[in-house]
Amino acid sequence: MKCQPGRSAVVNENDKLGRTRKMKNTWGRVKQGLLDDIGQNNYSNWIEPLDLTKIENGVAVFSVPTSFMANWVSRNFADKILAHLKAANAPTSRVEFQVVATQAQAVATQAAIQEPSYTAPVSQSAPAQSDLPGAPLDARFTFENFVVGKPNELAHAAARRVAEGGPVTFNPLFLYGGVGLGKTHLMHAIAHEIQIRNPELRVLYLSAEQFMYRFVQALRDKQMIDFKQLFRSVDVLMVDDVQFIAGKESTQEEFFHTFNALVDQNKQIIISADRAPGEIKDLEDRIKSRLQCGLVVDLHPTDYELRLGVLQTKAENYRQQYPDLVFNNGVLEFLAHRITTNVRVLEGALMRLFAFASLVGREITLEMTQECLADILKASERKVTVEEIQRRVSEHYSIRLSDMIGPKRVRAIARPRQVAMYLSKQMTSRSLPEIGRRFGGRDHTTVMHGVRRIEELKASDSQIADDLELLGRLLEA
Repeated sequence: MKCQPGRSAVVNENDKLGRTRKMKNTWGRVKQGLLDDIGQNNYSNWIEPLDLTKIENGVAVFSVPTSFMANWVSRNFADKILAHLKAANAPTSRVEFQVVATQAQAVATQAAIQEPSYTAPVSQSAPAQSDLPGAPLDARFTFENFVVGKPNELAHAAARRVAEGGPVTFNPLFLYGGVGLGKTHLMHAIAHEIQIRNPELRVLYLSAEQFMYRFVQALRDKQMIDFKQLFRSVDVLMVDDVQFIAGKESTQEEFFHTFNALVDQNKQIIISADRAPGEIKDLEDRIKSRLQCGLVVDLHPTDYELRLGVLQTKAENYRQQYPDLVFNNGVLEFLAHRITTNVRVLEGALMRLFAFASLVGREITLEMTQECLADILKASERKVTVEEIQRRVSEHYSIRLSDMIGPKRVRAIARPRQVAMYLSKQMTSRSLPEIGRRFGGRDHTTVMHGVRRIEELKASDSQIADDLELLGRLLEA
């Protein structure tokens, strides 16, 4: 029997269409599962733009619009996508992402994923985004990965508001706080979010030291006109750790004029530092004034609840990496209570704990935690002083510190004094005679009487009990 001409080609084409239809249906089910798994925000930003183009030799190939998106999805969601494909019985063992972008998209992509070297503009037009001499952004530092608690909720809300775009309301936004409290994380998160929402905007993120280096380099190479044009043509300027330009007169001068030029153009400025503008020593008054004219937000030291939230989030990620490890209850609570310095130390401790347990094949118990993290736990011990206790108690009861250690014996002063003596006995290693000397040279029997009196009141007076709990937390934080 003779085959009809073209019949084989038609059959092959029908098979191909059937496979394509089946693949699209599978991807539709996988997308729904991913939506439930990672939430609407992550899904809209990172999964919805993907297109499953083929599954071949166990490899699922997706087309993506930009290299930035390809890198981000590969690092953050590839494992989840693969798991959902396998659950849908798709014959896959690996996923790949291929960029299918227009020339305009490719230009915007380079700005997001590279740290280009500085090239002086050759014309009076604004330099391309790829010429911005910024620092690279850390893909881990996004709003989705930022744990929010009372100490940082205002800073997080303000950062979110700025990142959403629209009319400039906080200019500048000034974030300040100690080491490891999340300033840089929020700065990177803002930059990531702006690039996703408004890829046409020219966002420049760099440290104050990098700004100073670029400025000195421009002076040396006699390219100040190019420097000014470059830094004053951005849409969003983000400068991290601005305290490092304090005392650098020429750098401060240029920063001041750059700041004014951008504000005049209604461009957004976001600054971070380790302290409030008015507390930065050797920073010119006119710069302090400019920095204070927007929204100044303090990232407070972490509290127990926030530290525990950070640990729980990180631990969940590590459990996925080390699924066979046994993790005992109470370990995270112990770490959140003991390590109070900053989030970086906390995260580093948890990473060491999981790595150690994996290498030696042991379950994570409280005893093993104390053994593995002995040096960190020792360094993190809070060393409270009698003087600090006196200051805290004076502030809490609104009395003068001089009265705390003075001779007055009226109840409004004597009771806080006894509270301070009690806390000094409980929270320091000082002897009763040493404590007495720090309270105006009082006898150790006086201190002993005060301690006993507060112990009695603690059991019968709920207000005293609440005061002691609050003061204890403040002193341990």
